[in-house]
Amino acid sequence: MPRFSIILPVFKVQGFLRECLDSVLRQSYRDIEVIAVDDCSPDGCGAILDEYAALDSRLRVLHLPENVGLGRARNAGMPHATGDFLFFLDSDDTLTPGALRAMADRLDETGDPDVLVFDYARTYWWGGTRRNVLAQVLADAAGSTFTVAERPEILDLLMVVWNKVYRREFVAAHGFAFPPGYYEDTPWTFPVLLSAERIATLDRICLDYRQRRQGNILSTTSRKHFDIHDQYTRVFDFVDSRPELASWLPYLHAKMGEHCLDILSKPDRLPPADKAEFFRRTAEMFRARRPAGAVVPPALRVLEGGYPRYAARRQVARGVRELGRRSQRPRRAASVRLARAASAVAGRRSPDPRLVVYSAFSHRGVLGDPGAIYHKALEIAPGWRGVWVVRDEETAALLAPDVERVVLDTPEYRRVTARAGFFVNNVNWPGTLVKRPGTVHIHTHQGTPLKYMGADLLGKPGARLGVDVPQMLRRADRWDHSLVANLHSELVWERAYPCHFRSARTGSPRNDVLVEAPAARIAAARARLGVPEGHTAVLYAPTRREYRRGGHVERLDLARFAADLGPGHTLVVRLHPSLATGPARGLGLSELHRRGVLVDATDEPHVEDVLLASDLLVTDYSALMFDYALLDRPIVLHADDLDAYGASRGLYFDVTAEPPGHVSRSAAELAWLMTSGSWRDEESARLRARFRERFCGFDDGQAAERVVRTLLLGEAARAPVSRVPSPQPAHDDLLASS
Repeated sequence: MPRFSIILPVFKVQGFLRECLDSVLRQSYRDIEVIAVDDCSPDGCGAILDEYAALDSRLRVLHLPENVGLGRARNAGMPHATGDFLFFLDSDDTLTPGALRAMADRLDETGDPDVLVFDYARTYWWGGTRRNVLAQVLADAAGSTFTVAERPEILDLLMVVWNKVYRREFVAAHGFAFPPGYYEDTPWTFPVLLSAERIATLDRICLDYRQRRQGNILSTTSRKHFDIHDQYTRVFDFVDSRPELASWLPYLHAKMGEHCLDILSKPDRLPPADKAEFFRRTAEMFRARRPAGAVVPPALRVLEGGYPRYAARRQVARGVRELGRRSQRPRRAASVRLARAASAVAGRRSPDPRLVVYSAFSHRGVLGDPGAIYHKALEIAPGWRGVWVVRDEETAALLAPDVERVVLDTPEYRRVTARAGFFVNNVNWPGTLVKRPGTVHIHTHQGTPLKYMGADLLGKPGARLGVDVPQMLRRADRWDHSLVANLHSELVWERAYPCHFRSARTGSPRNDVLVEAPAARIAAARARLGVPEGHTAVLYAPTRREYRRGGHVERLDLARFAADLGPGHTLVVRLHPSLATGPARGLGLSELHRRGVLVDATDEPHVEDVLLASDLLVTDYSALMFDYALLDRPIVLHADDLDAYGASRGLYFDVTAEPPGHVSRSAAELAWLMTSGSWRDEESARLRARFRERFCGFDDGQAAERVVRTLLLGEAARAPVSRVPSPQPAHDDLLASS
């Protein structure tokens, strides 16, 4: 008996079917059967299914003699299912790698619940990807199993059949089946979830929900959308037949109204001539099914009036939105005028030479090089005033109480920036900030450049997608000083940003702590991340890929990699900051962190602490390798897509020819390096020493003080100590770890 019976109804999807089948049959988890139902498809789908079935005995094909529609095609497949769990997959969608393994593990962990709800991402025809906006609901419910009564928020998720798997015996015992017509998922999902005694969630993106440009049934203009009324009638009839579910009637009543109004609001669903009738039938059903004493939410009160009133309100709402769009450009222009006016007023006074304005990572807080400079200025220039620019009130609330801050684009921000004598940032300031005579702008950058930056991106159209390079250079024209950590950086920044700054050979202030590597801070960071005492902490820090829209490419099976490391090792993963809020973490990382398979350190605000806490860095083309080299701990370069990466983004040198350690070209080779112990052999040390000699020359642990004394206080420059910092082991067991 297989673990999963995957029922796949197929109709007019020949352009997507192979991708769907491949995503299922090539899963690492193989204990499945696939029951494909050819719903009398008029294209080549039937032949494709037969071709695949001849090659894989796990796939069986049912060819229906006539077209019956999506719901009844699923029904046709159910009697043939023998698996523990039913999974209804639409044939234009795809499973993500490792999805079935993750589902199986979660089912085992929760003792075979009636229903398992997992996460998904919408993948758009133009290449974009967007994660389910209610993913947090799944994460919050990731403990033990529950009922809908215990976690009613589960009903706020998209009420579809394909983001869940169902225990087959549970489905059979209740006799659940799909009705004909559009919106057939509605009278399935509500009864199923309301009846389930044990529901579990999986906070992992297991399915890519394809958003087709055309051909999607629910986006087809048709009177078939009137089927929604019959489908909700079936839901209400189900609840009426079970008195114990009567308390759910007010919720379902409101849900029906919301769903119908949503259909009515879509421009591509109903023929214009039928919209008034659809509204009337919805309003009639809304009145007839209203439970006694139920309060009508304000947004649904429109159903208590007529269609002309509804249409008028929609017209007004559209007008308001259009006015809002039209007002954006004047608002931006007004913001520029306000900034220039504030600068003009302040221009009558000299800039305050003791007022420093700081920002880091697009106004995210006291971080990076600017943060290190700020703290050093507090120590050796206590009479100076430092003010941080933050992006919003929520970010401001996260700062320590004694940190002075202003929110971007507020009157306080304009007053402070109009008076400041110094500006310190690791990204460009907004274009509205006018550089006044006498002010000094210090740009710290965000690390040593390996991949193309600035003007060099002009020859890489994929990498500069959405980046206005000329505007970037105009903003960089405000720089007075560009901090560099090595001669390579100095040469690259002067080429990539042909502007008016001077290079300052100061080193990277944020890396002072890596040179010093205080034992107490290392211990605190390891404890905060949850690295057990005596474990070897392996940090995996991949960068983003410009050859994939969204930037995320799954280069390693993280669960397999963690297992390959073996006992006594902890895998710590840190995604590139640009991927932290996208779907990347939902593709298994969050779930593996919850299960204790690895540690997700993406949200750790200070990357320096993550570096300090680890004993080995595994990366690809991330600038973190240059910082990590300061610790003189082993580095492994995983470069399995070097050609694609170099072609899309551009590299200033072949990092595999001058690596900071051993290079792996495949997951198998990486696993061998780890299990054999080669990652820390003599050759690894030799490569690292040569790399450190080239890229760590200006970092001597005094960079922040050097910036404060020479660039802020104007003292005579003192060159960095011409030495490569001494090795700093993470903990005493490093050399003995296995």
